[in-house]
Amino acid sequence: MTRRDPERLAARPPALIKPQRLHAGDRVAAVTLSWGGPGQFPQRYLAGKRQLEEEFGVELVEMDHTLADADWLHRHPEARAEDLMAAFADASVKGIISTIGGDDSIRILPYLDLRVIHDNPKVLMGFSDTTITHLACLKAGLTTFYGPAIMAGFAENGGLFPYMVDSVRRTLFELDPVGEVTPNTGGWTAELLTWAVPENQNKRRSLNQSEGWKWLQGTGRHRGPLIGGCFEVFDWLRGTEYWPDAAWWDGALLFLETSEEAPPPSLLGYTLRVYGAMGLLQRLGAILLARPGGEVAPADFCKYDQVVLEVVSDELGLTNLPVVAGMDLGHTDPVFVLPYGTMAEVDCDQRRFSIVESAVTE
Repeated sequence: MTRRDPERLAARPPALIKPQRLHAGDRVAAVTLSWGGPGQFPQRYLAGKRQLEEEFGVELVEMDHTLADADWLHRHPEARAEDLMAAFADASVKGIISTIGGDDSIRILPYLDLRVIHDNPKVLMGFSDTTITHLACLKAGLTTFYGPAIMAGFAENGGLFPYMVDSVRRTLFELDPVGEVTPNTGGWTAELLTWAVPENQNKRRSLNQSEGWKWLQGTGRHRGPLIGGCFEVFDWLRGTEYWPDAAWWDGALLFLETSEEAPPPSLLGYTLRVYGAMGLLQRLGAILLARPGGEVAPADFCKYDQVVLEVVSDELGLTNLPVVAGMDLGHTDPVFVLPYGTMAEVDCDQRRFSIVESAVTE
């Protein structure tokens, strides 16, 4: 059996460029990397734009194709990539936020220029299918941010969640280490109020009681870089040149969240079993699992926990690998922000999760 050192503090991975922090007054580009949601539901996009600008004082600007017709964007992945490259190359743009996810950001990869990304570091944030772009930026050597998008997060019905606002501010706007990230206690939601009904924008979504995170196993402190993303999308890159290099897995804190399509627990288990066969899970410092996304009954959340423990503990014997579940990220709201490649720490004994360095520079 393989067991973990309870005080494993990983060596720093290959250095990434940290982007400059955001300030009130900055121009931030909205990019549509996958599904053309802004063109299909412009009122939802505008709500996200208004709430983002009002809360953080930034100016959100559209690129040439941000608001294009969804069908046209689907046929033209090169146009989506062109917008992303233009946003990175534009010195007046200080940050980039994905408008929404989708399922085919992978089609923009042939049109990306990683040198442009490397030479023009700036904040990039999004989640879900934006996992593809995050891993492309990781390959380019840039820290990016797994967090809310314009239409899902910043366009929250009836106003922004304070938990999310605090995390965005601490992570993207402040120079101090992000510090301890605590569980949301104000209730969570995955309710879908259709965007096709404009009146829904002012209707608050119903909240479920927050029950905290579940520390499923592990002892001691484990420190390492953050990597991961949307479970399904992350695995689409396995075997490609954009899959994280071997050095990124040593001591890494792997965060995974399942999408609104609610993949069954068995699929999560099968994929983790493959990562075990590849020798990847054995190199990790911890696994951080989000609360399941989509229409999964809270009573069934434990099924995801159980399948992870079956693979990690029962099959691989990694009985001291920390596994934390039910975390506030991904496809439920509100969420906290995770900066790729930034050093974080899981303290199993104190049941604390901290991002121990700043993710941005002056």
